[in-house]
Amino acid sequence: MADPNSLRAPSGATGVLVLASGQVVWGRGFGAEGQAVGEVCFNTAMTGYQEVMTDPSYAGQIINFTFPHIGNVGANPEDVEAMNPHALGAIVRQDVTDPSNFRSTQHFDAWMKSNGRIGISGIDTRALTRLIRVAGAPNAVIAHSARGEFDVPAMLARAKAWAGLEGMDLAKDVTTLQTYGWDQGLWTLGEGYHKPAKGIKKVVAIDYGIKHNILRNLVDVGCDVTVVSATATFEEIMAHTPDGLFLSNGPGDPAATGEYAVPVIQQWLETKKPLFGICLGHQMLGLAVGAKTEKMHQGHRGANHPVKRLTDGSVEITSMNHGFAVDAATLPANAMATHTSLFDGSNCGFELADQPAFSVQYHPEASPGPQDSHYLFEKFAGMMG
Repeated sequence: MADPNSLRAPSGATGVLVLASGQVVWGRGFGAEGQAVGEVCFNTAMTGYQEVMTDPSYAGQIINFTFPHIGNVGANPEDVEAMNPHALGAIVRQDVTDPSNFRSTQHFDAWMKSNGRIGISGIDTRALTRLIRVAGAPNAVIAHSARGEFDVPAMLARAKAWAGLEGMDLAKDVTTLQTYGWDQGLWTLGEGYHKPAKGIKKVVAIDYGIKHNILRNLVDVGCDVTVVSATATFEEIMAHTPDGLFLSNGPGDPAATGEYAVPVIQQWLETKKPLFGICLGHQMLGLAVGAKTEKMHQGHRGANHPVKRLTDGSVEITSMNHGFAVDAATLPANAMATHTSLFDGSNCGFELADQPAFSVQYHPEASPGPQDSHYLFEKFAGMMG
């Protein structure tokens, strides 16, 4: 342990990140005061920090934003992907400025405070990103104290004691507690989110940590959507007489969530009805057909990830957020790879040859991110006739 005197907050420091390795990074705190423990990851998106902070897939994680100006457009009640933020904290380069966007209704600092989320500014986010790329995503404690009072040794002990995301089922923590219908469609400037006519294709969406914009895209292509809990049984799903099943994104280790999710998916596959999975849903389908998943060194998180579509060689620029992946080498013969990452060659999609089931690792609903992959929602709708 380093000399305790060297761990005292320097003058003006009101925020700190204490890594399990013993490294201590000082900055200026914003948002809520307090501390939280989780895994530090980096996100390369230049826009959409509010959507990122509210994405349930970020449960258990502290986000290091590589874009330096985070918070400068403020916050508003429309740009959220869940009712509450799920990311534990935000690490940013520049201090959060007053909002400069006509849609802003709240300062980002006030939004973070009201949602109990901790932020630190004044951090060399590029150096932290390089550390993650070399050593992998570390466990850490993020803390904010307006008085600059921190017990660094205690925070270091907490960071070291945290078990990490591997083996952790977080879907149960973020899923809905009750079944509900969703009828909100996509957003239009000046009009907000619209409500189209009720869809005719009945879809049950399993909520492992679903983003609102996924539901909006399903509604947009003509689906009548019912959302059920991650722990819903096959019988509970079939009670809604669905034409198709959607498997959502979500946080945590897919192998842990698969303990209860995979048997349900396998029963659905026996019906030969259409199935579409995204992110954790992609990993769930992979496990259901006998493949394995693995923890990635640093993960994929951003809005500019190039993915090659193997059917025609086209490249889609995609939005991603995952720290686990399907091991392509373990996919069975009837699971044909359809997409691959041009960053590291990892599997980004497959479909089954003997039935209408497919999934992708990335986020075709974007929010934030490009909309190159919206056609996948249309493909799913088309499968249901």
